[in-house]
Amino acid sequence: MKAAVHRYASALLDLVYPRHCEICQKSLESERQGAARWLCNECLDKLPRIEAPFCKICGEPYEGSMTGEFQCGNCADLKLHFEFAVSTCRARDAVRLLVHRFKYQRRLDLRGVLASLLAEVLDDPRLAVLDRTMWTLVPVPLHHARERERQFNQAWELCRELSRSTGFPALKGLRRVRPTTAQASLSRHQRIENLRGAFAMDRSVLKKNALRGGSVLLVDDVLTTGSTTSECARILRREGGVEKVVVITVARG
Repeated sequence: MKAAVHRYASALLDLVYPRHCEICQKSLESERQGAARWLCNECLDKLPRIEAPFCKICGEPYEGSMTGEFQCGNCADLKLHFEFAVSTCRARDAVRLLVHRFKYQRRLDLRGVLASLLAEVLDDPRLAVLDRTMWTLVPVPLHHARERERQFNQAWELCRELSRSTGFPALKGLRRVRPTTAQASLSRHQRIENLRGAFAMDRSVLKKNALRGGSVLLVDDVLTTGSTTSECARILRREGGVEKVVVITVARG
């Protein structure tokens, strides 16, 4: 019922406010589906999608003619607590622009196009076979001060949209219990220290054992170093009793 209401409401809005490409402002037909509802064909074709070859663990794309699976040197030296990570696009050009508008300009209307791009990761052969009743979408949490400032958690908004379109259940399984500084400029040791004690299981989820014995698709907008998602996965496994964690993001930084 909710999905039907959403479709009718979207159709009405398209009639009253005709759609235009979010990048080039070209007019769009109202019947377009998926990411094409927000982007014209030319802009869609220009998106920097990630294609093989890429690391089978972190999803970092590489240039070259490699045809088989491989693990990059960075992942070989790290103890990551998720099974693997998959991203749809590189975090550059139009994708970076869309993410920036969504997060920092409070363009919540863009969660649809970003969730549509995120859904493309489910075409990965490792994810296409998942039993959707056994996996739960869980967002990477924001600290309450940051979420209050931004007025929403972008990862949770993506979870909600993806849940609606795919049928995967979504749950706020984690809390960020203390703020952290940006990870990108830190050394490996500094990243570990920066994240120590930053996350915990949501108390109600823990009390109900809502995720124990299950599997999680850990959702965020952009994956950069992988340290944050790895720490989230560690908490999900150690405190929440989760069996498997796979990270999915719109973009790979």
